[in-house]
Amino acid sequence: MGNGGDTYDSLLSSVWSKVRRKHFFPELPHPAISDSMDRVALEIKSKQITLSQSFIEQAARHLPLEQVIEALLDHGVSHYTYCPWDFHTHLTLYQEAKRVFKNKDKAQKSTDYFMDVVADTHCFKDKETSISQLYRHVERGALDEAIHALYQRIWGTDLNVQGHEEISRKLSRIPYLDRKHWPQSLHRFSRIIGSMLEAEQKSGTLNQPNPMGQNDFGRYSPEEMDQGLKEFAMATADPGAFKDVVKDFENELNEAGYDASSSMMGLGPGSSLDADTLFYMKLAENYTLPIKKIPIEKSGSLYPVSHSPWELGKPFRDIDPWTSFGKVMPGITQIWERREGETFGQEEGTPNCIVVIDSSGSMTNPRQRLSHAVLGAACASDAYLRNDATVAVYNFSDAKHGGHQILDYTRHRKKIYQTLCHYFGGGTRLDIDGIQSLQDPSLPDIFIITDMQITNLEVLVGYLNGLENRVTAVHIGDNARVSHFKKSTNIRKNISVYSVKKKNDIPKIVLGKIQEYFKSVS
Repeated sequence: MGNGGDTYDSLLSSVWSKVRRKHFFPELPHPAISDSMDRVALEIKSKQITLSQSFIEQAARHLPLEQVIEALLDHGVSHYTYCPWDFHTHLTLYQEAKRVFKNKDKAQKSTDYFMDVVADTHCFKDKETSISQLYRHVERGALDEAIHALYQRIWGTDLNVQGHEEISRKLSRIPYLDRKHWPQSLHRFSRIIGSMLEAEQKSGTLNQPNPMGQNDFGRYSPEEMDQGLKEFAMATADPGAFKDVVKDFENELNEAGYDASSSMMGLGPGSSLDADTLFYMKLAENYTLPIKKIPIEKSGSLYPVSHSPWELGKPFRDIDPWTSFGKVMPGITQIWERREGETFGQEEGTPNCIVVIDSSGSMTNPRQRLSHAVLGAACASDAYLRNDATVAVYNFSDAKHGGHQILDYTRHRKKIYQTLCHYFGGGTRLDIDGIQSLQDPSLPDIFIITDMQITNLEVLVGYLNGLENRVTAVHIGDNARVSHFKKSTNIRKNISVYSVKKKNDIPKIVLGKIQEYFKSVS
């Protein structure tokens, strides 16, 4: 073709106006034409459709130039407006194909072709389009021939395809336009074309691109990725299933500009994706809580914040019997150091929070199965962070033998969630000094979640009973230690204890009760 750049630009603008009107004015930027694209008709990056000049010129030997451009734009816009529609749907479809093939390349190619069939069939059925005329003249491999044989059968139009009767007959029974059944339909689709993908793998052609362009994740904005991952985490509710899909596209997410640190996620350019942590981050965002802020001002009173050795002449009332082994001896006996606290006043604010989470062997490993304890702690952390507070984390197993992690107050979500997700899997013993090291003059709230199988539970009870902080304790299951904890803390109005008999109830109870707790403060 001898068309210059100005001719292409003018014609593209005219056709684009027609296509936009036909598809009810989708919010897409003006498309472009590139002379550097090879072997594919178009690509979509950040919602912009770019057409291949060489493909257009080749197809224009058989069709009018305007018709070629319109058909390509119809194809690209149909993907945006109908299938896959959004990032969550794309992930869900890929997950179903991955279940069939257990292989990224096969799953991705099957998903690409399925989405092409859905988008093109929708456009052919509902719009005036030249897609069928274009497909009659494109170069085709074996799989493309089979797909076009399917089009020929379900569209009722001649695409100049011979053979593939059996596979096209099987494929034609799939309800491609039934959105509710897309995952099941893709599962069937993948099984039917599985032998053809196997043949491509053996011949080394599996990674050759779809002539119409690959449906990769580069089409989505970072904000769309963020929302899609949130929905996908909620739908899977399984860290293993989430990881199996998301890890496949770590490079694509980074290349698409997905900076999780700026979207409260924690990736960052060039860094490795921690899919397990990402799962709980995104899952917790589905349970956002409104927190009623409380009036805060300096109280003028002192409260215990840290320990120091007791010496003769110092007041006995400040002795902490729980860390002094019942002995009153210089060098052994510990006393509380006190600082000025805050109380209700005129200025509103949300208290900071110390999240204490049990990661002993009796708790679920959050990287293997859904840990409702981690989810509950994550939801609580998210609630405070969204209300401009900071969160500190004390993750413990057998603290006496080094089984604990302490994260100082921060608003860095990745660090918080990584600390929550760390799993020790050992015994269950607290280090009160570790929790106490996170105390500060603002009287932070304390949120603790455990099964109460703590060997030094008496020390914890004594410590909590001596605090003025608001304490929310959530326990998993019922046992003698739970009953003892409830009885021992019952007289303290600042300590709320919530029982969970079924692990699946934890997210609901944690969220509901925290919300009630905050709303009760006036």
